[in-house]
Amino acid sequence: MGPLSDIRVLHVDDEPDFADLVADFLEREDDTFTVETATSASRGLERLADEDFDCIISDYDMPGQNGIEFLETVRETRPDLPFILFTGKGSEEVAGNAISAGVTDYLQKEHGTDQYTVLANRVRNAVERYRAEHARERQRRASDTAHEGISILNEDGEFIYVNQAYATLYGYDTAELLGQHWELLYPDDEVAVVRNDILPTVADEGFWSGETVGLRANGTTFPEDHRVVQTDSGELICTVRDSSGGQELEVERTRFSTLVETLSDPVYVLDETGQFEYVNDALVEMVGYDRETILGATPALIKSTDAVERGETHLGRILSSDGPDSVQFELEIQPNDGEPIPCEDHMGVLPYDGDCFEGSVGMLRDISKRKEREQELKRRNQRLDEFASVVSHDLRNPLNVAVGGVNLAQAECDSEYLERAERGLNRMEALIDNLLTLARGDETVTELEPVAIAQILEECWSNVETEDATLVADIDCTIEADESRLKQVCENLVRNAIEHGGDDVTVTVGEFEEGIYIEDDGPGISGNEYDNVFTAGYSTSDEGTGFGLIIVKQIIDAHDWELRLTDGSDGGARFEIIPGESISE
Repeated sequence: MGPLSDIRVLHVDDEPDFADLVADFLEREDDTFTVETATSASRGLERLADEDFDCIISDYDMPGQNGIEFLETVRETRPDLPFILFTGKGSEEVAGNAISAGVTDYLQKEHGTDQYTVLANRVRNAVERYRAEHARERQRRASDTAHEGISILNEDGEFIYVNQAYATLYGYDTAELLGQHWELLYPDDEVAVVRNDILPTVADEGFWSGETVGLRANGTTFPEDHRVVQTDSGELICTVRDSSGGQELEVERTRFSTLVETLSDPVYVLDETGQFEYVNDALVEMVGYDRETILGATPALIKSTDAVERGETHLGRILSSDGPDSVQFELEIQPNDGEPIPCEDHMGVLPYDGDCFEGSVGMLRDISKRKEREQELKRRNQRLDEFASVVSHDLRNPLNVAVGGVNLAQAECDSEYLERAERGLNRMEALIDNLLTLARGDETVTELEPVAIAQILEECWSNVETEDATLVADIDCTIEADESRLKQVCENLVRNAIEHGGDDVTVTVGEFEEGIYIEDDGPGISGNEYDNVFTAGYSTSDEGTGFGLIIVKQIIDAHDWELRLTDGSDGGARFEIIPGESISE
């Protein structure tokens, strides 16, 4: 299944700061998310009455109406809208009551940022199921009224759906066919053709169309136009029409129109001359022209000259012998009144025989909100660059003056106050360096090259104030990496071991089956600290800045590697770097 289109989420929590925090994390996890917030159930209901949402996330413990009471109220009007209870008040009683009230999912608030990734996945999965079910329901209603026979087979070849036209074609009632095998409707020799020729083609290509011979309940046979499509879940959708009666093309068009009108995205069909032959209601609403004005016109009515030319170029690609089945490209739609609308155009051609081109079909998707988010992200990155410039220049210059002044003063006299000032300035410089590294995280990885771990370990050890610490390294491997960034990883891990393990700590570096490890024999990391060690600004050491390990993780992620934290063999902390196929002896 392809990616979901924009997802609108309503987050209801009586703590506005936390609600905004969750919104920021969810929108960062998935750029298709737009998260709106409400600080009470009553305000959430007001927004739900005025706006459309794909999912609700709600706290439990709220004044006025708790999360389950809110859920029960929502279910009165929106019985199947995804509703996730995201609460810090976790108990079996609350969970049981939520399930009884029809909650879609239940998630307890935890410490750390991983919970927002889990929450985003829960939202995405719930909305995917919700939309898929609604799409199936729309298709089911459309299929029930279609003139053409439509059926759905499960993976065992048994009918799980047939419309009335399909059953009537073979002389059965719909109830008689449900649960039956498809072989019931074909003579023996045709069963062999379907099983040996048609089904393997469907399995390989996902689609087959042609003529077969059907078998009616009264024993007579008839030629049928037959199309079979395999879904992602392995089901087969079959459309059948009696070809002996020469049914009119209008029947096919009526079915097509009925199905397409159920879509919320604008759809159009161009004939072989490039004129609009069909548009659905969603397209009429988007462009603001009446249907009579659109039909018979060319795409130049709603597209710029450049967009029209690109569409024709893409159409030529599809019609070429080795071209794709469809293409997707961005363009702007110019409505009758208003600003241009940025859209994606997913375009293909209508089925045709031989060299007789019948026309093209396209579906438009409004991507205005996505473009707005992209522009906002661009503005944020620009502000981040400005911040990095201020930090690197406007702050570092006066800091250098202060450091120089302290050094000159120390040359003239000894004072514990000067030593304290020097330590404070050094810490400030470390914080600036780390903030710059985080702010410029997109520059983490440049050119990859083979890097000998033993060699950079020696350099890293010399760059860190190791005091009486001991390095034990038994390693002879090479990793394909950005050398400067890998040095940063090793330096930060060594510095972290010394800061938390003490001046006489032993740091051991070695290889294991999946990669390399760096561990110490210090006090280790307690269980309640595991979730926080990769959080910006968190440190249990007075000397630490709280940014070293998050920079390590940032660089590891940029290499598309894995970083694991576990207990060391001597009770300290052990960091495992798993570079996949990038490592070699």
